[in-house]
Amino acid sequence: MNDLPDGHLEIPSMKARCSPAEWKARVDLAACYRLVAHYGMSDMMANHISSRVPDEDDAFLINAYGLMYEEITASSLIKVSHDGTVLAKPDFGELNYGINKAGYVIHSAVHEARPEVACVIHTHSWASMAVSSLQCGLLPITQTAMRFLRIGYHEYQGVVLDLAEQASLIQDLGKGEALILRNHGALTVGRTVGEAFNWMHRLELACRSQLAAMACNSPFVPVSPAVLEQTWSNYQPGTRRPYGVMEWPALLRMLDRIDPGYRT
Repeated sequence: MNDLPDGHLEIPSMKARCSPAEWKARVDLAACYRLVAHYGMSDMMANHISSRVPDEDDAFLINAYGLMYEEITASSLIKVSHDGTVLAKPDFGELNYGINKAGYVIHSAVHEARPEVACVIHTHSWASMAVSSLQCGLLPITQTAMRFLRIGYHEYQGVVLDLAEQASLIQDLGKGEALILRNHGALTVGRTVGEAFNWMHRLELACRSQLAAMACNSPFVPVSPAVLEQTWSNYQPGTRRPYGVMEWPALLRMLDRIDPGYRT
């Protein structure tokens, strides 16, 4: 891999080294990184998004620690087993990027415990970090936030480097799609990359709108418990199409117009 004068990194293609299904997963995951950056939810090279490798029970893709979200490509992703063994990585040259342990601890735990989950997104956005530090947590004061009426919470135990924390993390996530990591940030999962991104995008909007409303120092308009439950129910599986089915192709088209490099 060489630095180019225009600031881009030249990474050898991994396309010939993986199955067509894995390559598609790589393209979708790289797109998700670019979209998280595009919508202002990235934290430079910190945080992680992972995707299960299709047809492989013990492998997932994750970013190389050292790349910005906006420069992630399908070929720059590292393939890792649930026990942390690097199964495949591109030639990063003298940079020799690897994976971040904290990202491995969190993402491997979810992929191993929830085989139906294809994608895990973890963010440190300013809005999710702020809400994670509030004792009240995420309040169901908007329709978008009502989708997260039963969101889980995971208490802060320090930087996630200890494998012992995996058990409580999984217990707090349960069978849900979203989790607030107290004093830390947010996490969402999905059966597809598009579904996980949909959950995270809406969670981010819920956090931002709550902080904006709280800044107004005015009472919130109350919503009855019955309406809250009904609204939450309307967002659950079985009452509508899976999230991301409609949005993901459109998001990829947008990226192809403005930032097509993720496909390489």
